[in-house]
Order: sequence, then C-alpha cells, then structure tokens
Amino acid sequence: MNKCDQCIVRQLSSLKALNKEEVIKLANSKTTYKIKKGEALFEEGEVTNGVFCVKDGVGKLSKLSANGKDQIVKLVKSGELLGQRSMISNEPANLTAKAIADMEVCFIPKAEIINFFNSNNQFSLNMMQSVCEDLKESENEKIALVQKTVKQRLAETLLQLHEAFGEDTDKTLKVQLTREELAGIIGTATESCIRLLSDFNKLGLIELVGKKILLKDVRALKKMADN
Repeated sequence: MNKCDQCIVRQLSSLKALNKEEVIKLANSKTTYKIKKGEALFEEGEVTNGVFCVKDGVGKLSKLSANGKDQIVKLVKSGELLGQRSMISNEPANLTAKAIADMEVCFIPKAEIINFFNSNNQFSLNMMQSVCEDLKESENEKIALVQKTVKQRLAETLLQLHEAFGEDTDKTLKVQLTREELAGIIGTATESCIRLLSDFNKLGLIELVGKKILLKDVRALKKMADN
C-alpha cells in the first residue's frame, strides 16, 4: 500500500474519509515525484487533471500580477492537497505552485478522485469543505491587504511563519523565504520589505542572522499586527 494508510496527507486532509479498499486503489493509482527547490508542480493556466498530495517540504501558491510581480497567495506544507479547486471546477489552474524547499509529492489522477466522489459521501463533503476554507482564507487575505498597513502585514506574516513551520535549531524561522518572496506575501516592493525588516531589527522585534530571521519579541509583533 506504499504506506498511504499512514501518510500525513491522509491523516490531515479529505483523504482521511477513504476506507481501506479505497486507500489501496489510491496507492495503486498515485505517482510520487521529487520536486527540487525552485521547480514548479504546475503553472498558472495549466490543466492539472488531478490532485497533488504534499508529503514533505514547503511550497508556494502564487499569481503573476499585471506588473509582472509574483504575488504569493499561500504557503503550503506537508499534509495539504493542491489542485482540488481547478479539478472540481474543471478549469485550468489559476495559480502557480512552486517548491521553496525540496518537496515530495504524490499525484492522484482526476479519474480516481471522481470515483471517490461517487462512492464516498464523506470524502466529497470533506473536499468541498477544504475548497471553501481555501476561498475563505483568500478572502481574508484580500481584506487584510486593504485594511492593514504593510508593517502590520509583515508582523502578521512573520508570526504565521513561526506558528505554521516552527523554528530551526538556531531558533531562526525554519522556512527561509527570500526577501522577494516575503515581499510577495505582504504585497509590497522588495526594497520596502528589506527596509521594514531593518526597522524591525533596530526595534528589537527580530534579529537578522544573515538571510535568516529570528523572532525576538513575539508579544510586541502580535501587538503590532493587531493594532
């Protein structure tokens, strides 16, 4: 069964609703890929024809803006599914998925997912709820871009990176984003992001360790993000 029954993706996603027989079908239909840092799983406008399960690593979902900037919509980690919205809507992907750290993913063909839809009501409900959660998250991000300052968004993003991915052995944020990627998340120019990080460093909120970031005053960052 290639350990599909024990996989973190099955434990944390809509796949947890599959029974033993369906998990065996899943294992027999999947294809596993190693995605190197910087490589794409799929590009905006591409027809995916299935769903990607993130077994390991970190990726980003992004959209190319009118001015050619890469606007990061979401960071993804192990346990998540990618491509389910475009598969359900039968449309090309509206986002690009790339690895920002080496990833291991499994691809499940659309035909197999549709079979699960037809035979397992709980699976169908779980996947629809997951798509709705993604839409809600996207709406919240749009609201934040309008209602919060760039400084607030940076503080909030640093806290989210800490909460979602944790710390490295040296206490810096485990996920290392480039300054351009961080700017893409908070919706500002790279130069502005670099300047804000320097300001946070001077205020003692963070410490810049080379290209890495260490959160020194989480309480103050939370206060800044909320005010």
